[in-house]
Amino acid sequence: MLNYEEELKKFKPCLDVDEVEDAIYSRDLTDVIDILKEMQRSKSEPQEPAKE
Repeated sequence: MLNYEEELKKFKPCLDVDEVEDAIYSRDLTDVIDILKEMQRSKSEPQEPAKE
């Protein structure tokens, strides 16, 4: 049987929505769109000939 008083002592509230958003948006993550944009940018830039 559960001891509710003990369980309440162990309880830790989860982050609020605002705190979660801040934690997520503060991280600089590269996603697929960023990679595709970089590939498109490098493809459209003139390539320098290789020096021998």
